[in-house]
Formats: sequence, structure tokens, C-alpha cells
Amino acid sequence: MDILYAFLILLGLGLLLGLGLVIAAKVLHVKEDERIEEVAKKLPNYNCGSCGFAGCHDMAEAIVTGKETNLRKCKPGKEDQNFKPIIEYLDAHPNKDGSKVNVHL
Repeated sequence: MDILYAFLILLGLGLLLGLGLVIAAKVLHVKEDERIEEVAKKLPNYNCGSCGFAGCHDMAEAIVTGKETNLRKCKPGKEDQNFKPIIEYLDAHPNKDGSKVNVHL
């Protein structure tokens, strides 16, 4: 009988903590700019770090936020395959205020 009580207490605790995690995930969710993911898809995705960032996702974030403007920092990237589609995408999808993201080769 003691084992049953212990089991029920742990089950209740697990359900309560799980519910707390679900609520925290909903309340604390941060929406990322969808352009970051699209730019990251257009990069070579080697995650080599030769650009000075931790990986392609970090470089894509820097490009979209304007912290990085030189696309040639991505050493394995090819101008026609990677960089021109990024420039075209960012020209077609400006910032929320209507300003363009300033990037160059």
C-alpha cells in the first residue's frame, strides 16, 4: 500500500511539473524572424565557422539583423548559388518598417 501512495504522489508531481513546463513554453516562447531561417537555408550549411560566426544560422541572423553586411565572409559560399538568392530574397522581404536589409558581395 505504501508503494501505491508513493507511485500516486510521483505521478501527480510529474503531471503538475509537466503542466508547468507546457505553460512556461507557451508564455515564454520567442518568435524568431522567419527570414533568418530562409537565409540560413540559402547558405551552404557547412557550419564551418570561417565567417567568424558559430554556424550558418548565426550568420543568417547577423545578415538579417544588419550586423553583417558582407556575404563574402562565408568562404564556402558561391556567388551564384548562395549569395545572389540571398540578396534577391532580402530585397523582396524588407524589414517590418519597410527599410531594406543592406548586404553586398
